[in-house]
Amino acid sequence: MSQPPARLGFLPNLIFASRWLQLPLYLGLIFAQAVYVWQFGVELVHLIHQVFLNGNEEAQAAALAEGGPTAEVAIMLIVLGLIDVVMISNLLVMVIVGGYETFVSRLRLEGHPDQPEWLSHVNASVLKVKLAMAIIGISSIHLLKTFIEVGDLGMPGSKFTAQGVMWQTIIHIVFILSAVGIAYTDKLMTHSSTKREHATH
Repeated sequence: MSQPPARLGFLPNLIFASRWLQLPLYLGLIFAQAVYVWQFGVELVHLIHQVFLNGNEEAQAAALAEGGPTAEVAIMLIVLGLIDVVMISNLLVMVIVGGYETFVSRLRLEGHPDQPEWLSHVNASVLKVKLAMAIIGISSIHLLKTFIEVGDLGMPGSKFTAQGVMWQTIIHIVFILSAVGIAYTDKLMTHSSTKREHATH
């Protein structure tokens, strides 16, 4: 027979209830998610405009004459921007759902057909690893956009410098090393806790 939950004193109950102060933060992130949906729509309109209005040979020749990107490069950059918005949106979902489930209150999605697979075993460590991987993905998209646009590096009017590209690459490598470090630390902690559990049995 299960024991009834112990009654908390006033101060412990107040401290535990303080977790609900995070609720406005998650509601704010939901609003940010709506902003990204709007941003995705704006970028999608730009893509349609680029494909059906600026994709002809005359517009492409004019863009090349003015030193701008070709229609193909412009479309590729817009598509990468759409992917970037989607990946940031996925990151927001992980923070909102995983963070609320971990730090505020249970969502009680057990048995729900749309329950995320990762939510069933989410904790603070798993959430940190997933967030680190999502940040690496977002950084990869930004780095790829830079590599596509860097063709005019060193030319007058170029918005990129060799030093800027180098630092962007270094920061991306630091993100990767940080994610590897977080995953390795989480693995060590999980292994240690498993050994302690086996030792107590």
